Amino acid sequence: MSRRLKRLMDVVLAGTALVLLSPVMAGVALTVLLTEGRPILYRQRRPGLHGVPFELVKFRTMLPEVVDAKGRPIDADKRMTRVGYLLRKTSLDELPELYNVLRGDMSLVGPRPLLMQYLELYTPEQARRHDVRPGITGWAQVHGREDLPFEERFVLDVWYVDHWSLGLDLKILLQTIRLVPTGAGVGERSEPDRYFEGSRPAGAEAASTAGSPDPSAAAGDDEPAAGTMAS
Repeated sequence: MSRRLKRLMDVVLAGTALVLLSPVMAGVALTVLLTEGRPILYRQRRPGLHGVPFELVKFRTMLPEVVDAKGRPIDADKRMTRVGYLLRKTSLDELPELYNVLRGDMSLVGPRPLLMQYLELYTPEQARRHDVRPGITGWAQVHGREDLPFEERFVLDVWYVDHWSLGLDLKILLQTIRLVPTGAGVGERSEPDRYFEGSRPAGAEAASTAGSPDPSAAAGDDEPAAGTMAS
């Protein structure tokens, strides 16, 4: 029953938000179109409930992936547009994810959907973050967001899975509303913490990065990677 109430809350709140924020979304879409051209939206496969892939939709914040003179992908940070930076800082780029919530791919609150490549890198405990639908915001997001190393975020994600309640969801939503205008925790992480390459035992030497996700495709916890864009 509680899970059904969570889903009902998702549908009601996401539907209401889409109606109220439709002028904002139209303005963002027009700004992206006029400043960066098409495509306006960015689409990418992300792991959902139990790791089942779904197509996440966001406003585009980067230039299409390009390579340098030596054929190497240009770092994602260098492809960030000025408008894209503002959208990221204010989280306006994530508004289209409300459609994902209505579709049932996501919830308003839950662990953020990361990259598909990370699934094989999780420990069994970390993989439990996929026991619930991914969210637009979550327990980790209101406790540091990108400022936290991946392992700490995963601990908070699993804590949420074990302690979920409607009251906790409402608390996270209220904290998110308070934090979003400050832009706290967005794009402030150091380079070593930027990409998840798997958890290592304490004291273990750094493992080879062979087989780890392409750094150009993972600039953040929900950064666009090379994928399909659509207007």
